[in-house]
Amino acid sequence: MLNVYLLRHGQTAWNADNNRYCGRTDIPLTAKGIQQAEAVREQLKGIEFDGVYSSPLERAFMTANIASGAYVKKDERLIEADFGGWEHKTKEEFIAEAPEHWHRWMEDPYTHRAGGSGESGREIVERVDAFFSDVHRKHPSGNILVAAHNGVNRLFLAYKLGMPLRNYRMLVQENASVTMFTLDAGGGFTLQHLNAKF
Repeated sequence: MLNVYLLRHGQTAWNADNNRYCGRTDIPLTAKGIQQAEAVREQLKGIEFDGVYSSPLERAFMTANIASGAYVKKDERLIEADFGGWEHKTKEEFIAEAPEHWHRWMEDPYTHRAGGSGESGREIVERVDAFFSDVHRKHPSGNILVAAHNGVNRLFLAYKLGMPLRNYRMLVQENASVTMFTLDAGGGFTLQHLNAKF
């Protein structure tokens, strides 16, 4: 049984600015984000990790580095969603500009592209699921820490839980929160903790 501690990165300036969509923009943690990552380190200090993995974006990599104090391996498959025309904007801003893109995404993110020109939900969940399949082969048991992003984490969780992807926003992933799930030898997925503070 593999225990996966899925961590959302700490706060960025854009998270603090009415949740402005960062997407692929590589921005650092705020001072509060660094403090959040340090708090995660305290929460997880009793757990020995067999591997630590991160999105290549600085906000996730720095969170993983601070939280684990260990070597962090970057993996491109964990990068945040490409939000297309929504990057750099708040939800209120981009809905006002092109409401049809948001409506299509919310009806069926599996087939539609975020922001009209970004990734589809299908592309996102397939790359993240491929990462976890590979890492599970490498670590059939033990504990791993994985630092990624709000969009990819929630879409992946919805997919593994068998939810329609349009319901992914029902799952909460606050900055520097940990969601823990297990992967068993048969490929089974079990959610143990969501948006938790250990």
